[in-house]
Amino acid sequence: MNNRKQQVINNAHHLFIEKGFQATSIQDILDYSGISKGTFYNYFSSKNELLIAVFKWLFSTLDKERNKVLVGKDPTDLDLFIVQVQIQMKNHHKHKLFRLFEEVFMSNDPDLKAYINKKQFVELSWFYNRFIELFGEEKKPYLLDCAIMFTSILHRNFHFNFKAKETNLNEDEVIRYSVNRLIHMVEEVSNTGEQLLDPQLLEKWVPTCESAKLKLEQEVLNCIIELKKCMNKEVVNELEQQKYSELLDFIQEELFHQPTSRKFIIESALNSLKQSSIASFKQNLNTLKQLIDSYLEEI
Repeated sequence: MNNRKQQVINNAHHLFIEKGFQATSIQDILDYSGISKGTFYNYFSSKNELLIAVFKWLFSTLDKERNKVLVGKDPTDLDLFIVQVQIQMKNHHKHKLFRLFEEVFMSNDPDLKAYINKKQFVELSWFYNRFIELFGEEKKPYLLDCAIMFTSILHRNFHFNFKAKETNLNEDEVIRYSVNRLIHMVEEVSNTGEQLLDPQLLEKWVPTCESAKLKLEQEVLNCIIELKKCMNKEVVNELEQQKYSELLDFIQEELFHQPTSRKFIIESALNSLKQSSIASFKQNLNTLKQLIDSYLEEI
């Protein structure tokens, strides 16, 4: 995405928060951004499409920040999940995401509503998959129910705690309280064997192609984490460690945070990593290459 288009998205986000989506006209966006009507329509077919571009930018920023937390770390560490939730809630409040959601549902626009509903299912899928990592495959049948209950508990706790405490709200306290309820909830439902919804429903709620993409993305990230663990354990030379770590970070950035992934550059970075003589590192690297090939085919 070129810098000028991104600046229009940033400016539109500011105006949508300041004036409201409905009250902001395309002319307001043109004047605030200093662009012509022709340039606007070269970027976006409508104000609605621009709002969707704003959401995509915000969700992409959130994904990038949450994923960074797990790089080189153990995904089963509950404290890391808490950090990810903290990032999510701070991101939502900083960018006034809930206010934008309200604007969408007030607009009664079917395309905007469909986009938000889809993103809610994608977020639910993210929590469900993180819960599998945190609580194990054996609890998988109950984790969609737990993901639904946890997100509801989290958002309602924030809503009413903010009303009660306003500027004195301790966000971290609310998140940890909610996560503590989650731990007991998972244990209880898995012990009783109670299930409301089959996790296979996610395949209907989240489009198959997007679900496969999300799964592959997580597998790539997990593989990069394993490679970094292997590197830190086996590679003695600190300069070599730094080199390999930077190459892995570069691959992750190129895959997930660029408008278009440049396959030839990713392959060049993988070839540089192949210089390692460590057998376990090479084995994981081959797995990473296969996953990347599958991921690039998916997108």
